[in-house]
Amino acid sequence: MFKHLRQTLRKLIFLEHQPESGEVFLNQRRVFTLPSKAGWMYVLLLLVLFVASTNYNLSLGFALTFVLASVAPVNAFLGFRNLAYLHLQAGPAQAVFAGEETQYTLYLINRRPRQRYAIWVGFAGAGHTQQALDIAPDSRASVRLSYPTERRGWQAIPRVRLQSWFPLGLLCAWSTWLPAAQALVYPQPEAAAPPLPAAGSTRNDAQGHAGAEDFAGVRAYQTGDPLKHLAWKQIARVDPALGGPLFSKQFAGGAGGDVLLDFSSLPRQMDTELKLSRLTSWVLEAEHSGLPYGFRLGATEFGAAQGPAHRDACLRALALYEL
Repeated sequence: MFKHLRQTLRKLIFLEHQPESGEVFLNQRRVFTLPSKAGWMYVLLLLVLFVASTNYNLSLGFALTFVLASVAPVNAFLGFRNLAYLHLQAGPAQAVFAGEETQYTLYLINRRPRQRYAIWVGFAGAGHTQQALDIAPDSRASVRLSYPTERRGWQAIPRVRLQSWFPLGLLCAWSTWLPAAQALVYPQPEAAAPPLPAAGSTRNDAQGHAGAEDFAGVRAYQTGDPLKHLAWKQIARVDPALGGPLFSKQFAGGAGGDVLLDFSSLPRQMDTELKLSRLTSWVLEAEHSGLPYGFRLGATEFGAAQGPAHRDACLRALALYEL
């Protein structure tokens, strides 16, 4: 109840509404000023000077008090103008795996013929680091903010807070902004995933294994690989008896089978998130090994291919499965 009331008051007072798309303009109503800790001490100093000047009838004390007090409105005007009338725009967000930190790119655009000094940008709330930047006249500056991820899917950017203590630090001019930006979070790859499944389709030979025309490297051993294709030099560097992996030679230009990564082929008793993590690990392994691989996840099906576009399409399907 109290949290809901607080959010309602913040929407009414500080204009914290729904996410804003496109370019956002910080007009006068969106910039607020409040005394900082140094500002409150400055107010206390003025009160002490005024009381002392009154008690002892000090003309110079009154003059000093009024001169120091005149600094406050000047500081308020310059601090407000340093932040107001900025244009804000959200850039692309980097796709990451769950558990990593995604980075949001934000642009601060200054279309006024004056310099902006020491504007601090960061996520609202305690515990988040902030970055300071200056913006030259008629130019833009970019800032990249990192935020941790926990689960797959779309992660909306948290509310951004902009603030400045320019020029004297007596007042804090601040504003908040909630961009309509999202980052795609892929499932976390399984740490110790089993080897890639056996080839799902054949091309020339009846055995369905890689052809033997041109040697293209080695890959993890798959059940059914012929013994003559074992990479004994790589196997000799590890001890299979102690759990070391086996390796098979990979050939290109001849016959062979394409790996098929099928969600339905995984054991039914496995947790859904674990299945997605295993498929994610297999996609990365197949891509790293240079193996063409097909992909099947519910109604989503991709033919055998490889490359960044194919990898990203598979990872995107995994990230958004049943969301």
